[in-house]
Amino acid sequence: MFTGIIEEIGNIRKIQTGADTCVLTVSASKILSDLHIGDSIAVNGTCLTVCKFDQTCFSADVMPETMRRTNLGSLKSGSPVNLERAMSANGRFGGHIVSGHIDGTGVIKSLKKEKNAVWVKISAKPEILKYIVEKGSVAIDGISLTVAKISNQDFSVSIIPHTGEETILLQKKAGEIVNLECDIIAKYVEKLCNFRNPSGGISENFLAEHGFL
Repeated sequence: MFTGIIEEIGNIRKIQTGADTCVLTVSASKILSDLHIGDSIAVNGTCLTVCKFDQTCFSADVMPETMRRTNLGSLKSGSPVNLERAMSANGRFGGHIVSGHIDGTGVIKSLKKEKNAVWVKISAKPEILKYIVEKGSVAIDGISLTVAKISNQDFSVSIIPHTGEETILLQKKAGEIVNLECDIIAKYVEKLCNFRNPSGGISENFLAEHGFL
């Protein structure tokens, strides 16, 4: 599990692709300090498993499904990426619950400066937007952010200077693709509300009968 608080910006050193394989090698420094084989690292919000590392970089296998669902397939040698290690049990929960399992991608529509902040508007498909609510949380390329505005076609976040300096989001331009992970709680609530079993599943009547309404 991650929190969406980016620890450092790394760079893609190498992308090895085969007939059925893809291995990303990422240059980093801070996150390598206590790294182990098998550890989870969020790369642009995508949870990857470390298969090899040294003092300057780490490598991770990437499955085809991950390449299809995320913006990792558009990365090139030298591309900057957001990096976060999995949350330690004694760490502060500074962001929100981020699984590192990308729901899909969005496209940056605009970046507009407002005093010390920058508004970023992102378009997304209806199946993504249905989980996004005003003042709720969303992970954009692994960054935990608060949704400030939402419409039927897009949503907007406001980026403070610290977030702009510590992540790659403001390095991007209109038209670029970003990874999106919606609040996992919303997805569980939807699943439970739509679940059907012989007793009728969870409904307004069910909740009332059991004292929840």
